[in-house]
Amino acid sequence: MQSIDNQRSPTRVYRHRQALAVVVMCLSSLLPSPIAETNAPFRPKTLDDAIYKEGRYVYQRNCLTCHGVYGDGRGDMGRDIRPQPRNFGRGVFKYRSTPVGMLPTDADLERTIRGGLAGTAMPIFNNLKEHEIKSVVEYIKTFSSRWRNPTNYAPAIVLPPLPAWFNDSSLSKARAEQGVVLFNTACAACHGSDGSGAGAIVKELQDTWGQPSAPSDLRQPTLRSGATLETIYRVLLTGIDGAPMPSFATTLTEEQRWDIVAFVAQLRQGVGH
Repeated sequence: MQSIDNQRSPTRVYRHRQALAVVVMCLSSLLPSPIAETNAPFRPKTLDDAIYKEGRYVYQRNCLTCHGVYGDGRGDMGRDIRPQPRNFGRGVFKYRSTPVGMLPTDADLERTIRGGLAGTAMPIFNNLKEHEIKSVVEYIKTFSSRWRNPTNYAPAIVLPPLPAWFNDSSLSKARAEQGVVLFNTACAACHGSDGSGAGAIVKELQDTWGQPSAPSDLRQPTLRSGATLETIYRVLLTGIDGAPMPSFATTLTEEQRWDIVAFVAQLRQGVGH
């Protein structure tokens, strides 16, 4: 018995095979490229080649073991760390100077790299040069598509200066006495009335990724957001994205936020109420 191809004319066989090849090519174009892994970093066309390569090199030498090859926080050392390393693919950052839901500024990311995060496994990278820090910041941005959407950007919130009454112990104490009332209403459920982080609902608190999210012990001299009173005020404004810590930008006045800061300042001095 002759094959089907042999029963057809050479012209019809050629056209049939040509059409089949076109179909295969069309289907192939719909599939991901075998050399472009789904979770691989996205490199914007505007990112300078030298900066990208240096950032990748710095990341691989200093960040990969915790944050993982794909920036998902699942490096060999990062899987058992609590709190877990940041998943850069989500594009959600806790310590920012920008409004709720907005991406951090470059300065925010650089500050975290230089200073680390107290109480976590994120170390201080003061061994890195300025250009290395800037390049790895650009590389980190390649892990999330949020960086490619202009609506996710916002300038840093301009903080008011530290009130002069902080330099007067009697005035500062009076403001802290107002702050403790506000603190017990807005903060104590999580942080506890003594600021220790042992509030009534601590066991219920989870972050965006379903992990337990313990509130900070506000009595410590250095918090993850920083060591100054201004950084405490900033967190009251910005909240902490991905964590239960909300923003009090619209629910408290500027004076009320400073009153709470005054109370926290007393907690840090061991003069809690």
